[in-house]
Amino acid sequence: MSLIKSISGIRGTIGGQPGEGLSPIDIVKFTAAYATFIRNNTTRDTNVIVVGRDARLSGRMVNDLVIGTLTGMGFDVVNIGPASTPTTEIAVVEEQACGGIIITASHNPIQWNALKLLNQDGEFLNDAQGKEVLRIADEQSFTFSEVMDLGHEYTVNNYNQRHIRKVLDLKLVDRDAIAKANFTVAVDAVNSVGGVVIPQLLRALGVKNIVELNCEPTGRFAHTPEPVPANLTEIAGLMRKGGIDVGFVVDPDVDRLAIVMENGEMFVEEYTLVSVADYVLSHTPGSTVSNLSSSRALRDVTNAHGCTYNAAAVGEVNVTTKMKETGAVIGGEGNGGVIYPEAHYGRDALVGVALFLTLLAKSGKKVSELKATYPAYEIVKDKVTLTPDIDVDAVLDAVKAEYNGEQITDIDGVKIDFADSWVHLRKSNTEPIIRVIAEASTAEAAKALTEKLIGVINRISAK
Repeated sequence: MSLIKSISGIRGTIGGQPGEGLSPIDIVKFTAAYATFIRNNTTRDTNVIVVGRDARLSGRMVNDLVIGTLTGMGFDVVNIGPASTPTTEIAVVEEQACGGIIITASHNPIQWNALKLLNQDGEFLNDAQGKEVLRIADEQSFTFSEVMDLGHEYTVNNYNQRHIRKVLDLKLVDRDAIAKANFTVAVDAVNSVGGVVIPQLLRALGVKNIVELNCEPTGRFAHTPEPVPANLTEIAGLMRKGGIDVGFVVDPDVDRLAIVMENGEMFVEEYTLVSVADYVLSHTPGSTVSNLSSSRALRDVTNAHGCTYNAAAVGEVNVTTKMKETGAVIGGEGNGGVIYPEAHYGRDALVGVALFLTLLAKSGKKVSELKATYPAYEIVKDKVTLTPDIDVDAVLDAVKAEYNGEQITDIDGVKIDFADSWVHLRKSNTEPIIRVIAEASTAEAAKALTEKLIGVINRISAK
């Protein structure tokens, strides 16, 4: 069993002993700690916390515990039911709530679930705030309300429609151009909430021909839910048969967007942000931000528009913080996460779909032809599984020392920039691994770089 407490929330496998997985006792404890934190820090007087969940099999159980705990802490709960992460973020703002909890383990397998914690702006808690929640939980420094002060639950079922309307109202989304293009679009939503909202969005954008794969929100994922090429063989095979212009794949909570080209090949998650940023910058020049593990292609495209690119540590809250600091007009993470401030400060696959389809319609190109216009990079991702005897910090320090002649960035793990490639080593926030991510002009070169650094890590660890 696993229980991971990080900037990404409280994430764990369902079941097991308390403290070893995401047990009911852990769910109540961390929810009560979060409620206490919100009570002590919010400037809102609404006394409302929004709760949304993805379609995971454990979702209803976790949802009931979370809502019961929040009302037991004296908060009123707006329960928006099955909903995407970005939909829940938007709901926090529109309800003028004190905060929000999203019940989702994002791309993790079916055994996992998590509590993603939002502030009153519908954005993730930062590192310091997350640590305060953990302190409160560890010390059990929370007090439940007496009977006359218990909160109430309210159900609101229209936030999908409200989210879609918000996307349609974006100035750079051109519904008429999309409708005129008469696209045939395939969608793989891995049997979660995206299977409802993405087809709804496409119809609202004027797309009449929609091929739905794994769109029934049963929570029984048809494939491993992370939207990476190895898991997308079904939609790739469908695309290769012809007749479909573009395929969209989302993860269970719909904050990540992967695109499949008309020939069945991957557009690659990295280029979701690159392409959308290219379109946004062509109309609204400004700075961009992505995390350290994202492709150089965004930097190159940004510079081509005469604008400035900045890198942030991995994690949505780190990216949004840097975006606000730099006034970025578009940003996100290379894993298919698009953050468009005109909509809201959160990764949003609905925004990504609408902006990409507008770009595609206006370009008059096939998706593969559009991809060919962007700088050619290949990213390879690997990992080293952690064992108790590995001192991660010492390993990373030794790697830095070994490559001290290269450009080193250490705000989040260790990133080594070479003239025509880079490699990034970091401890995962969500799994007990060191992620090893490399980018080069070819997949072979990137793979060779990951293998080289994994060898360095193993050699250093063995000393």
